[in-house]
Amino acid sequence: MIRISQEPAFVLHHYSYGETSLLLEIFTRQHGRLGVVAKGARRARSPLRSALIPFQLLTVNYSGRGELPTLAAAEPAAATTPFIGEALYCGLYLNELLLRLLHRHDPHEHLFQSYAETLNHLSGNSGREATLRVFEKRLLEEIGYGLVLTRDSHNGSPVQPDLEYCYVPERGPLPVDSGGESGIRVRGRSLLALAREELGDPDALREAKRLLRGLLARQLGNKPLMSRQLFHPERTTGTVE
Repeated sequence: MIRISQEPAFVLHHYSYGETSLLLEIFTRQHGRLGVVAKGARRARSPLRSALIPFQLLTVNYSGRGELPTLAAAEPAAATTPFIGEALYCGLYLNELLLRLLHRHDPHEHLFQSYAETLNHLSGNSGREATLRVFEKRLLEEIGYGLVLTRDSHNGSPVQPDLEYCYVPERGPLPVDSGGESGIRVRGRSLLALAREELGDPDALREAKRLLRGLLARQLGNKPLMSRQLFHPERTTGTVE
């Protein structure tokens, strides 16, 4: 039987469970993503009801046997800014990526910290697209598909800012003139900007988005992300699309 107390966590998603309970997907600092049952959380007087919201850092207690332990307590661990508009859509996109790409009970402490920092940046009013691209890069690294960004995969030489490369997922960046035309086209300066996590240049940001979109698609498979379908031209500037 497991018994965990005062564990930092975020709610990624919830489902109705029985008549009064919730089945939660949570992301914890030390234990990764897991499912827990919040018994009675749908009742109006439940102390859990107001705490179990996305993007709110919580401390949780849970215990039990098997795949679905029982949530005993959840309390806000910090103040949070309500997510509305574009920030909300971006947050839902992050949560769906974690649900789709993380295995249950697989710890990712560094990714947990990065997720918390990303939410903090998204709650502001600028730089959201660059913030998402950096998180996507870190997520791929955490699940074992880190990008080769500073070395030419053809001969191991440093990536040159003024050269154009084709990024081949199984190998990395290959100079266009070396026969690497089958990958994702990207300039060397954009690869280096992504490596530094400095995407202030619009061209580098656009190319980083195209590169990361292609690499994530290989891990996500054919099932589309539901969060992307929430985006419409009148709602967004294209941060997630």
